[in-house]
Amino acid sequence: MIHFPTLLLASKSPRRHQILRAAGLHFEVVNIKAEEDFPDYLQREQVCEFLASHKATHFTESLGEKILVTADTIVCLGNRVINKPSTKEQATEMLASLSGRIHEVFTGVCMRNNERQQVFYERSEVEFYPLTPAEMAYYIEHFKPFDKAGAYGVQDWMGYMGIKRINGCFYNVMGFPMSRFYRELQQFIM
Repeated sequence: MIHFPTLLLASKSPRRHQILRAAGLHFEVVNIKAEEDFPDYLQREQVCEFLASHKATHFTESLGEKILVTADTIVCLGNRVINKPSTKEQATEMLASLSGRIHEVFTGVCMRNNERQQVFYERSEVEFYPLTPAEMAYYIEHFKPFDKAGAYGVQDWMGYMGIKRINGCFYNVMGFPMSRFYRELQQFIM
């Protein structure tokens, strides 16, 4: 494996931390406060890139030899962006809209050092089995998916019981397209 500079991961997501740790990458977690609003005219893949880049602009310290990494994952059903639910009712509505259908998951990633910035996105398709009201209620009650785009986590009960198939990168659906990131990072440091 190539030796990479220290990464500064601007994410509170335990899933992103888990993926990078499992890949053997060394990183420090930094906190960035940035709104997750985006212009209405953006296309789906542009939304996740915009949000990842927007987060990076809110880190104002010098990076030295380090690389700042920001990311944002969105779920799209058609042209509708489905964000994170804040209530049980919103979570139920989101899961009901995904039930028995195919949707897309986009993750935008931004890498930045003191000289330049590189942004890319990864796309995966996810198909759900039809979900019953009892299954949705059980999931929301026991797994509290309020920090997850689309109100579900592919790595928990919903992934085991509700997902019929994934076309694309599993880790992208989990929140960070690790194999693509690894290749993009190699190019970034050269």
